[in-house]
Amino acid sequence: MTVALLGVMAMQYFFIRQSYVLKAQLFDESVKAALNAVAAKAEKREVMQLADAQRKNKEKLEREQRRLEQQLRIKTEIEHLRERQAQQYAAFKRQEEALIAQYDIVLPIESNEFYETYLNDSRYKDLVKVNFQTNATVNGVFQRNENLISLYAIQQVPLLKAKDDSMRYFIPVGPVAYNAEILNYAIKTLPPRQDLKLKNEILRKERQLQLLEATTLMDTIAILSGKNPQLVEDFAAEIELYKRPLSQRIDVGYIKSELEKELLSRDINAAFNLEIKDKHTTLYTFANLSGEAPSPENLYTTELFRADNESSSGRLSVYFPNKTNMLMGNMTVMLFSSAALLLVLIGCFAYTIFTILRQKKISEMKTDFINNMTHEFKTPVATIMIASESLRDPEIASDQTRAARLANIIYDENVRLGDHIERVLNIARLEKGNLKLERRDVDINDLAQAVVDSMELQLLKNGANVHMQLDAEHAIVVGDELHLSNVLFNLIDNAIKYSPENPAITIKTKNANGHIHITVADKGIGMNRDQLSKIFDQFYRIPTGNRHDVKGFGLGLSYVSDIVKRFGGKVQVKSEKDKGTAFEIMLPCKG
Repeated sequence: MTVALLGVMAMQYFFIRQSYVLKAQLFDESVKAALNAVAAKAEKREVMQLADAQRKNKEKLEREQRRLEQQLRIKTEIEHLRERQAQQYAAFKRQEEALIAQYDIVLPIESNEFYETYLNDSRYKDLVKVNFQTNATVNGVFQRNENLISLYAIQQVPLLKAKDDSMRYFIPVGPVAYNAEILNYAIKTLPPRQDLKLKNEILRKERQLQLLEATTLMDTIAILSGKNPQLVEDFAAEIELYKRPLSQRIDVGYIKSELEKELLSRDINAAFNLEIKDKHTTLYTFANLSGEAPSPENLYTTELFRADNESSSGRLSVYFPNKTNMLMGNMTVMLFSSAALLLVLIGCFAYTIFTILRQKKISEMKTDFINNMTHEFKTPVATIMIASESLRDPEIASDQTRAARLANIIYDENVRLGDHIERVLNIARLEKGNLKLERRDVDINDLAQAVVDSMELQLLKNGANVHMQLDAEHAIVVGDELHLSNVLFNLIDNAIKYSPENPAITIKTKNANGHIHITVADKGIGMNRDQLSKIFDQFYRIPTGNRHDVKGFGLGLSYVSDIVKRFGGKVQVKSEKDKGTAFEIMLPCKG
């Protein structure tokens, strides 16, 4: 099995290695094809740029001419709008002068909100006052000077929104003197000083003109006349395109973008370092990962602008620092499948070895069990045989006292033999699931006391001291009284077997978290950690060194664990070598 497993592992390694080499070859071909495609695109793009530049020069001249025409048209429209604006303002001034000539005092109301609030609303008319300066009158007669008189409100109130943009004037009615209260007045209304729509239209046209005037008018005229020296130089440079240095011919952003597209189209999505060189110097370096020196197997190079009359103008190189990781990543499914297969094979191999060793161990344990069982059965059978032969003696049979004692011995040994057989049968029923359990109310405190009472002779024979602490207030559980009594019997019996002379046994009960805890503790030989992990296995018996008086089949604790689990409980054990052992059973109390 080991040779076969190693052979499979070797075959898997060879297969994975060959697959890696094949993927590396395909990767190299794909990267070289991508580099050649990018170099061809860059060369084609340069030729297309030359043709496009010539076309754009013609379009630029036409575009400049159209822009100049549009500028002239907008300027003409602005002039016409300003003339209309001037005419409207002149008409307004004529009406205002006529109004001033008609009345002695004409005060313009600059704020239409003031008019709507204090003069047009009857609630606030009394709040309006006229302010005269001291030099506004001469000999008590008002002088015509609007700068010497003004309107104001003696109390501030929220201003009302203006209904229109008309110009309004405050005109006192009657004689006006300094400090005299103006009781009567008139309001005259004239059209607005300027048309707001017309003003906004002029501003909009001016903004359009500013946007069009990106270049000055003189520059536009120079371009149209063909005398712009920069334009002539650009055109000449485009004609001599192939004679420019590589740094001016190459577009690094375009190269990088196209290389990424070409690699992605070939299912290569990996970080790379990029380098562009001319004949003597490095023009551009892009490090997507570590800038370490590239190894030859991870570096790929192609020439740029191969169609030049002279030798190639430059080289484009790309380097993949994590090429190995990327190729291994592409083989994830294969590696995972191979690893899974190997794990299955190793698992089967390990399981087979484990099963063989376990079966060997079980075989040894069953052999010990058969030996123990033979010994346990042999003793009562031999006792019964001796007692039976004694009863066949007429002299002994005639003695009623001796015959009765021998009959009692035969009965006790039969009971003992029946108990051994029942214990083995119960374990067999548990394994097959055929054991029928009753579910009745059982008082654990009473049960523990009854089991101790039934073992009184055995306890006295071994000089055992039993300390009872039955403190559980709720001791009723749902279970089978017979099997639960057997559980306690087995635990107490083990405490007697694995204790030195005069065993000290403690039996406790208490309530916690809706359960009853039953503890059977002794101060016997105890167990180590390895023994603790095996005590609930069938046929396992704790070795007792030079002691040979410990009887049993190794089935008691397995029986205890199974019965407790069937009633929804669990068993815990704590033990120290040469200090004793404590078994704790937790069973759910009745609702």
